[in-house]
Amino acid sequence: MKQKWILKLVITVLALTVFVPFASAATQKPINEKLGVPIVVYGANLSEAEKETVKVALRVNEESEIDEVTVSGSDLVQYIKNSNASSRMYSSAKITRQEEGKGLTISITTPENITEVTAEIYANAMVTAGIEDAIVEIAAPKPVTGHSALVGIYKAYEVKTGEKLDIERTDIANEELNVATSIADSANISDERIAELLTEIKKVIAEQKPVSREEVEKIVSDQLSRLKIDLSDKDRQLLVDLMDRIRGLDIDFSKLSSQLSDLSKTIEEKFAPILQDEGFWNGVKNFFNKLIETISSWFK
Repeated sequence: MKQKWILKLVITVLALTVFVPFASAATQKPINEKLGVPIVVYGANLSEAEKETVKVALRVNEESEIDEVTVSGSDLVQYIKNSNASSRMYSSAKITRQEEGKGLTISITTPENITEVTAEIYANAMVTAGIEDAIVEIAAPKPVTGHSALVGIYKAYEVKTGEKLDIERTDIANEELNVATSIADSANISDERIAELLTEIKKVIAEQKPVSREEVEKIVSDQLSRLKIDLSDKDRQLLVDLMDRIRGLDIDFSKLSSQLSDLSKTIEEKFAPILQDEGFWNGVKNFFNKLIETISSWFK
């Protein structure tokens, strides 16, 4: 009986001294000396326990170094016109800069807690706001709509790049987020279809460069017909109003298609959590099986 107790104690100690450094070394990423370390932006209203949950979801422990900022309601008014400075902020994000031309890769690491905004809709809004070439991971510790994460991404992007985002673009991007989630809900169509619709309308606007609201309205109508999406008059009006604002922005929409192409596949390949890495955990299991066998032999 005593030998079994000693055996368990030895295995526990070895697990702490051997496995923890092993796992850490296997997952920590090298520091990018050219583009800088990732930046993590936390919602200001997170409790300490919630913040720790977000850190796990964003895999902060995998980074050798990070920069950290907090986003609050006072930041909201800096990027979105007529917003409420007392808004509560919970959704958070990790942003890692990419080489020019890499585009945007978006991952929602807690999909059960981001209830309205999808990766595709985030990507569309970020391009509208002028954000390019970044890996963005989004998380929340409890169910929220996900809108505040976009404001956090704006702030983090400015801190990281030193560039100042145009408030007209960030305000329109927020409107795009609201319109997309509203139409998806009222028309009972998927967020992916809404994202596709937004993308296709923007691409045609970029190609045709409409100069009037009437021309924008025709583009919207044509794309709705082509994609076989039926909207109410109210939702059509929301979409036309949004796209009429977007046409006045200086955006290179030609980049949009490549940034959003095969987004789902990219997310699956680049952001599968390590807990789903069967090969890694099989290796760990085999390591400990051999370790236990070796230690057991000492007591025979």
